[in-house]
Amino acid sequence: MFSVLIVDDEEPVLDSYEFMLRSYEETDSGSPFTLAGKARTGYEALKLIYEAEPDLVFMDINIPGIDGLSVLEDVYRKYPRMVCILSTAYERFDLAQRAIPLGVFVYLVKPVSKKTFFETLEQALVQLRSRPRERFEYYNDSLQRLMRKDIWVEMSEETWSWYREQLGLPSDYGIILHVELEKDLEIWQLRIAEQLSYKHHCVHDSMLNRCMFLVSEDLNPAVFRQRTEKMLREILVSVGWYCGIGGLYRGPELYHSCNEALTELAAKRKDTGGHVRRHIALLRQKIGLVPPEEAKALFAAVWEPLFSEDFQAAKLKMVSLFTLLVDDVFGAWSKDETSDAPLPVDPAEIMGLAGLGAWKHWAELNFDRLVLQANLDRSGNYPLSLVKALAFIRENYARGIQLSDAAEAALVSPAHLSRLFAEHLKTNFIDHVTALRINEAERLFKESLITVKEAAHAVGYQDPNYFSKTFKKIKGVLPTELKQ
Repeated sequence: MFSVLIVDDEEPVLDSYEFMLRSYEETDSGSPFTLAGKARTGYEALKLIYEAEPDLVFMDINIPGIDGLSVLEDVYRKYPRMVCILSTAYERFDLAQRAIPLGVFVYLVKPVSKKTFFETLEQALVQLRSRPRERFEYYNDSLQRLMRKDIWVEMSEETWSWYREQLGLPSDYGIILHVELEKDLEIWQLRIAEQLSYKHHCVHDSMLNRCMFLVSEDLNPAVFRQRTEKMLREILVSVGWYCGIGGLYRGPELYHSCNEALTELAAKRKDTGGHVRRHIALLRQKIGLVPPEEAKALFAAVWEPLFSEDFQAAKLKMVSLFTLLVDDVFGAWSKDETSDAPLPVDPAEIMGLAGLGAWKHWAELNFDRLVLQANLDRSGNYPLSLVKALAFIRENYARGIQLSDAAEAALVSPAHLSRLFAEHLKTNFIDHVTALRINEAERLFKESLITVKEAAHAVGYQDPNYFSKTFKKIKGVLPTELKQ
């Protein structure tokens, strides 16, 4: 059987292609095709191609993120025998020209009839059966053997020439890049490879929490380092990372570049203090101006490396951090006026925490409070009408408010307020209110023995079952699982 990936940003087209694919039967024994998956964006397509390694891809050109041709440019050298069928809503000669060097098999113009779809499948089937099945395996085996074994030692000219031919490497020279990531290795590896591929040819592999890139090009090492480090800082904002970049060497001597990159990475890993300071600066700069999940990721990048070492020393540093954040958000100590009102977050409580579990519980509750308040207090960058609407929502989310209620409180039309949400908050009214309700419910669960039904009613849900489904969709677990 041959696996098929369908890529299109229109749900009806995905459903139609899937239906026709499942309907196709070559003989009485059934279909020679099986559906490997469906993707709606360029990034989803890249991820599925690397994961599923489909034999046949129906690729729409105009998809969100990176376009279909750019996806094919990224994967073509690794999967040169994959059959690609392009589809678009209109014919363009320039796109057809770009597609030819990528080995694109057929160029279809939507809408595609069932007759045309079946005829295309028949032609693709002939093409697939005429290609040696081993090519994928040869490429993957060769890449892993190079990146995990042979590139770490001096190679003979014959061995290096063989790898260049097998992997389609365009240059006799190369540079090694190591990137160590704290989470989501596969996702970020693809993002880094995508960015590198805009200017360079690269192959990559991963082991444990580290990904390794071979950039095959005779380039200026200093310029490459400057551009690459800038690129990594821009795209890895929300995740902890270290990198090491080796020098430029000919293929047989690439082991020098490997060792140099690894040595640099190890040295940077020892500089935990510098890593933490950078993330603290980013956190203080961005809290209240970025989505809550991004702020939480930055916060995790600060405390996780600290608490992996001395617990008491880490607590002292967290007291200092929360003191700064409380002052940043509430102006608790920097304002001229004084107040006897208790602060919503008391950093001194940290010193009484007995273990890592207690720290995580305390941090989740109190950092959420800071983020929620910061999103309001730092909204001076937002239009006044949006600030008024956010304040109204924060005070009234537990009752059945609608977009029109918030718009009335802000003295604007619902349509205008909806545009403000999309432009400044990158979300919509319903998702914003839902996030507030679910976060408050989570806080209630962690601070009290409240039941699921009581929590649902407290945050504005009349149906506890619907509340539980919404909670799981956002938090990944049911309320009952969280309570346990």
